[in-house]
Amino acid sequence: MDRDSKTTVWLVEDNHLFRRGLAKLIEDSDDLACPLAVSSCEDALDILEKDNPPEIVLMDIGLPGMNGIDGTREIKLRSPATRVIMLTVQEEDASVFRAICAGASGYLLKPTPVERIVDAIRDVRGGAAPINGYIARKVLEMFSRFTPPPSEESYGLTHREKEILSLLVDGLTMKQIAEQLVVSYHTIDTHLRNIYEKLHVHSRSAAVAKVLQERLV
Repeated sequence: MDRDSKTTVWLVEDNHLFRRGLAKLIEDSDDLACPLAVSSCEDALDILEKDNPPEIVLMDIGLPGMNGIDGTREIKLRSPATRVIMLTVQEEDASVFRAICAGASGYLLKPTPVERIVDAIRDVRGGAAPINGYIARKVLEMFSRFTPPPSEESYGLTHREKEILSLLVDGLTMKQIAEQLVVSYHTIDTHLRNIYEKLHVHSRSAAVAKVLQERLV
């Protein structure tokens, strides 16, 4: 595959050995490229001012200087289309909540095997939101504590659309949802377009957030 057609991934990680090993694994992939691997958010933001934004950023939270959550917020402000996957040893509720609010598309705990991290990049590219089971439970617990009572607004969702939304919340990709419901990928894509229109959202993450906030499923 031509390098220009590969998914561009930037890596922001201050552990030199981990950064070098992960960058090499990404570069060795047929469909991914890692043109930038730096140790600080400041370096990444400086280059972002001068270069084309990446499609995906792998971001450590515990960085020197600007932390990864603030760095994610800055990247999303400057390049809303860039998706960020957080890499961290932090399991605290506050860190998870702040990362999600900053616009993170995934949240993986270290030490996640580097092969799984590369898989997560592809998941995000396909519209999924990779998150490990422990963190997923924390997110659901937080929403159950802080969200209002279930919305009385049904948005006209059908039973099938609610099924699909439930599977989206569980983190399944469109392909996995199609397989589980024994329908075609195209059918799921059509359902999702209808769901987005009914919920007045434009992305998977916005739909999931609305479902959790209003307890629609």
